[in-house]
Amino acid sequence: MNSFNPNRLNEARIYRKMTMEQLATEVGINKQAISQFENGKTQPEFNTLNSLSKTLNFPLNFFFESDSNETNTGNTYFRSLFSSNKMDMKSQRIKAKYVAIIKNCLSEYIDFPQLNLPSFYNNDIEIFSRQVRDYWGLGQEPINDMVLLLERSGVVVSEFSTEGKKIDAFYQYGEFLGNEYFCVILGTDKLTFSRRQFNAAHELGHILMHEKLNDLDDIDRDEYKRREDEANKFASAFLLPKDAFLEDVMRYGNRLNYYVELKRKWKVSISSMIMRAYDLGAINPNQYQYLMKQMSRNGWRTQEPLDDILIIKHPKAIKQAVNMLIMNNILAPKQIFKQFSKYGFSFSKDVVDEVLSLEPDVLHEEVESDNIIKLVQFPQRF
Repeated sequence: MNSFNPNRLNEARIYRKMTMEQLATEVGINKQAISQFENGKTQPEFNTLNSLSKTLNFPLNFFFESDSNETNTGNTYFRSLFSSNKMDMKSQRIKAKYVAIIKNCLSEYIDFPQLNLPSFYNNDIEIFSRQVRDYWGLGQEPINDMVLLLERSGVVVSEFSTEGKKIDAFYQYGEFLGNEYFCVILGTDKLTFSRRQFNAAHELGHILMHEKLNDLDDIDRDEYKRREDEANKFASAFLLPKDAFLEDVMRYGNRLNYYVELKRKWKVSISSMIMRAYDLGAINPNQYQYLMKQMSRNGWRTQEPLDDILIIKHPKAIKQAVNMLIMNNILAPKQIFKQFSKYGFSFSKDVVDEVLSLEPDVLHEEVESDNIIKLVQFPQRF
């Protein structure tokens, strides 16, 4: 039988965004005891561990499972690394890791799309974005669903609340059971279709341009900002290919209302298109400033036209996998959780619901019938 795993207590506490002091207060012990448990110096008594399990809402088995199948987590790109709350970022990293683990656990039964990412790179972002489009056969056409494009390319994608403006979306690289994964998490706070499109393209930029730079913890603020700027430029060039977008925007690029029509076609925010038009030389600095002032005057900086009409796209692959297993009687909800435990991760229902953004009744509790009698089946009479 496995012994108590101190790493799991630390992970569960951080997942719940609780400090040692907060957890200790909830359980009724002192902070030093939590520290000793997490450092492996002492093991909690059963009653104490039971209280920890209930407070953190992680199954008891979770704290006794081995780390032999643990993921090797690499870079995690947050949009605001230096201004985001450290506890928030640690919690989001764990959630992203759990998404990847769940997907890998279900891969035993589900044929997910194979990873299909370009292996080439070009320092010229304009050229590189065009080459990536060519690689996937996108041509110069608008991209109607960035989330679907990522999932069809084998990227693990999920969505959940990141609880604030600081973490709008992020990307994580890692390995589980020797298989590498690229996981994109999209926030659900203050969400619009065009914002999600750009966020997904931005994270794709990090995946394709920055993953091999394995020094993320050592870089300074300026270098991180440079990489963020590169990801923004990639997203803009990828969503608004130069030649096709120029052909459209050159017609009435100095008229704000024209960008509403362009938004219908290109599925990109008006502010992003104005900036792209300026970067491509379709409008001059004075026209750019005028359009931005009009945006502010119309209140479009907070909500643009069509934001309440364009339908937000959501990740589908893992949700479809869960539903497919249940609807086809391959695995019942209880068996799905046993599948996670098989790989050393006994998750609670609320964890799976949260990281996959599932409806509460998808992984419903199964009620065993206690009937000891049944109706007699009479032959039909005509």
